[in-house]
Amino acid sequence: MTDWYEALGEVLRQDPFFTLLEWIGTFAGAISGVRLASVKRFDWFGAYVIGCVTALGGGTLRDIMLGLHPFWMSGPSYIITTLVAVVAVYMFGRRFIDGQVTWFIFDTISISFFMVIGLEKTLMNSHQWWVALSMGVITAVFGGVLRDICINQVPLIFRKEIYALACASGGVFYLLLDLAKVDRRICSTVCMVIIFVVRALAIKYHLGVPVLSGRKHLFRHHGGGRDSHGHPHGRH
Repeated sequence: MTDWYEALGEVLRQDPFFTLLEWIGTFAGAISGVRLASVKRFDWFGAYVIGCVTALGGGTLRDIMLGLHPFWMSGPSYIITTLVAVVAVYMFGRRFIDGQVTWFIFDTISISFFMVIGLEKTLMNSHQWWVALSMGVITAVFGGVLRDICINQVPLIFRKEIYALACASGGVFYLLLDLAKVDRRICSTVCMVIIFVVRALAIKYHLGVPVLSGRKHLFRHHGGGRDSHGHPHGRH
């Protein structure tokens, strides 16, 4: 397994397209994490941790589930990339922190690039298409889940906004094109464009997944002559 992973790493290093995707995705994911950490007024170290969690969390879980060494352990480039993101937010903080459009762009770049990397690595590991789709979504969104938990807010994936479904929709098109023997660079480009378009349309037109909600019922306990608040009947 170690020999296979080293061979995979060599293949990725020899393919600048996917190596570039992984680096840009790491930087964009770190930016989205550091940006939210700065809004919460974290210190430099805290912001760096949040950036690492956002950028590396999904890929780490993916590699563990695939039985591989986590990708960022292959060299210091990903850790350094996250540090560069912290410095970038510090230097251009107002543009990153106050601009919702800027945050949307970086966040969407991150999830779309990571979706492609997750698909690629899983397919290269000879797994079935449904495993590849699942690993792609995990790679794309799990870092954001950890980010939101660490900054004490409900993860975006669990809210009404279309997020993971945008990744899945792009992944489906990737797999269909790959099944038709289309070049994987084209598959990747189409996948990323679809994710970006779906997210943009969802935000522009306030589209989302229906919220699951239950009706509140008033239950009464008849034993002992008490109402739902524990008071004897007839007393207020």
